[in-house]
Amino acid sequence: MGSGVYGSIAIVYVMRIGLIAIDGCFGSAIASIIDIVRVADGARGDVDPRIDPIELAILGPKRRVTTTASMTLSVDHPLSESAEFDVVVVPALGTLTAAATNDALQSRDARSVIASLGRLDEATTRIAAACTGVFAVAETGRMHHRRATTSWFLGPEFLKRYPTVALDLDTMVVVDGNLVTAGAAFAHIDLALSLVRSISPDLAQHVAKLLLIDERPSQAAFVAYEHLRHEDPIVVEFERFVRARLDEPFNVAFVSQSLGTSRRTLERRVRAALNLTPLGFVQRLRIERARHLSATTDLTSAEIALRVGYANAETLRSLLRRERRRS
Repeated sequence: MGSGVYGSIAIVYVMRIGLIAIDGCFGSAIASIIDIVRVADGARGDVDPRIDPIELAILGPKRRVTTTASMTLSVDHPLSESAEFDVVVVPALGTLTAAATNDALQSRDARSVIASLGRLDEATTRIAAACTGVFAVAETGRMHHRRATTSWFLGPEFLKRYPTVALDLDTMVVVDGNLVTAGAAFAHIDLALSLVRSISPDLAQHVAKLLLIDERPSQAAFVAYEHLRHEDPIVVEFERFVRARLDEPFNVAFVSQSLGTSRRTLERRVRAALNLTPLGFVQRLRIERARHLSATTDLTSAEIALRVGYANAETLRSLLRRERRRS
């Protein structure tokens, strides 16, 4: 990417982005990526005329696809031409549950997408995905021992299917080499801005201002842990146990013994289900409860701190500030 001169002939390099679309994918995801990339291309001359053009085309397994919003798209290129693009983007599959996502991954169109992604050379083509689209990329096996993120509420299912992936449910956009992943559905906005930022940070900032997009580097503020789907009975009982005792000091050995399991087993099972340590999970629950009490009661910060297990209100304030910086 960039411009150069050969003799007196200017050479312009175009950033080509291929956006994959299949029947049933999220309409808002497709629309937000298209709009942000096209606004970026239209505004690049106002920011810096040296920024190269940005092209976006729709890739797909058939000539026309229909999204969840009944938006019909004409496909510009077949999946077989994916390697011709600098970036290939995989949006959300249009599912909201683990079962529906698993079914969607088995569809003929999804298998075609997975196969085409598996053939890409990561040295020349960047792969970007968001929400349940990250599952499709993980199906190729190229996420082994790499960092990634996805929809926070599907984290346990993702870890069960792809245990070798270092899943980071806090972060909105994770970049690991030539692989870029983003969180839940509206994180497609953050994903698109991340791609623009890789071209020009100034252009990304300009687009964010034009479209009134706030920076959201973390999913942590949006995660409601009671809605996380996991089937591990030890983790379920652990969550119930600590939620009923958030005002008490936390001792992982005592909790393990109370649940009839070992400390090592509890730590391993919580990590596998939630990608957090037991203490880390308890701290998140305390912050969640503190925010709720702050918004719905007239309790002082000191009173709230006591109700969520902190004798010192400053300790809670420090944790809340840390979370705000991350979110």
